[in-house]
Formats: sequence, C-alpha cells, structure tokens
Amino acid sequence: MYLRYCSYTFISLIFFLCLAGCEPRKQKEDLPVGYSTGGAAKPIDKPTLVLGDGLSMLRSGDVVLRSGIGPDSYILSRFNTRDKTYSHCGIVMIESGHPFVYHSIGGEDNPDERLRRDSAELFFTPRYCRGVAIVRYDYDSMHINRLRDIVHDYFAIRPRFDMKFDLETDSTLYCAEFVYKALNKAMNDTGYIQTSVGMGRRYVGVDDLFINPHCRIVWKVTY
Repeated sequence: MYLRYCSYTFISLIFFLCLAGCEPRKQKEDLPVGYSTGGAAKPIDKPTLVLGDGLSMLRSGDVVLRSGIGPDSYILSRFNTRDKTYSHCGIVMIESGHPFVYHSIGGEDNPDERLRRDSAELFFTPRYCRGVAIVRYDYDSMHINRLRDIVHDYFAIRPRFDMKFDLETDSTLYCAEFVYKALNKAMNDTGYIQTSVGMGRRYVGVDDLFINPHCRIVWKVTY
C-alpha cells in the first residue's frame, strides 16, 4: 500500500511538474482521546509538555498543519509554491470537550484511504511528523457551526483520498482540497481561499491554506 501510494504520488508530481514546470453526522460514542477512527483503535504516546501547550489552544474551525516524515511527504510539500514547510492539513472540531482532526490521507497508515477523524494528539504526535502548526481563520461562530455541519456531512460519506489530485471532482479529495472546499462552502464564497495555478490547471497547495488574508498561524513547533 505504501509503495502504491508513493508511486501514485510520484506520478501526480510528474503530472504537476509537466503542467507547472500535494463520521456520520453524530456518532453514538466518541472514542477516548488518543485513539483513531481510522483502522484499529490503538493508544498513542503521552504528549510532551510543548505539544500539550499547542493542544490546549485548539478551537473548532482551526486548520492544523503537519510536516510529514518520509519521501511521500517531501513530494507533497513540493506542490506548495510559496512555503514548502508543511505537507498535510486538517480541520479541528471540539467534540465532547476533546479536539479532533478531520483529514484526508492515503498510505499505509490509512489502508482504506478514506477521510479520517483522529484525536489531535494522534495528528500532532512526533511519531508521524517533524513539526505542526495551528492556523486560525477570521470567521465567526455562525460560520464555525456551518463548517461543523459541512465537515460532518463529508465524514458521513468518507470520500477516498484523491490520488489524481483533481480539484474538479468531489468524489475523492486530497488533504488540502478537503480543507479548501469545506471552508469555502462554510463561507459561501468560492474565492475565500485562492488556488494555485500551473499552466492553466488549478490546484490547492497546503500553503494556500495559511498564506492568505483570512488567517494567521497562532502556534507552531518543530520537533
């Protein structure tokens, strides 16, 4: 699965280089913090003090960024045109008092390649990344509630990861595409987050989600 994911990623990267020269609405039970809904539930390492500081800052509607480990993450970060620090992203929702991250990911850690709902501890753990950041947008509580409904609607369907990185389709979604489409729908503004362009083809890089006039990075750490 990992080799297949990498091969698709390499193919997608080559494609981009050729063009330009990356839950049901309500669950019956919430999993305890430190567990994931993607695959078998398993405990994670105890967060460090600095990680705990970041987790305590999380709010519903925050976008979280991750610098992944491995060649696939490096390749995905190359899709960014302005800042290549981060390769993965997700949307935070506080549920039953705990922060969870909704994100689209493929690879061996997500065999079914469907949209995931993970505890923020799992998303932030150094086991999977070299650094993380929290991005806060300027939307109000009404837009956050709308975003929550949209995220839950997506999770009810759990679309698969988009190996073709095709922004024009909604049946599959890559990580930045999921965040981009969810936020634009919540704001009812197709231009709320702008896209990158390579020789006429639109796509969303992770940097498009934090380099824009509607947000700022409020916390970040490198492990």
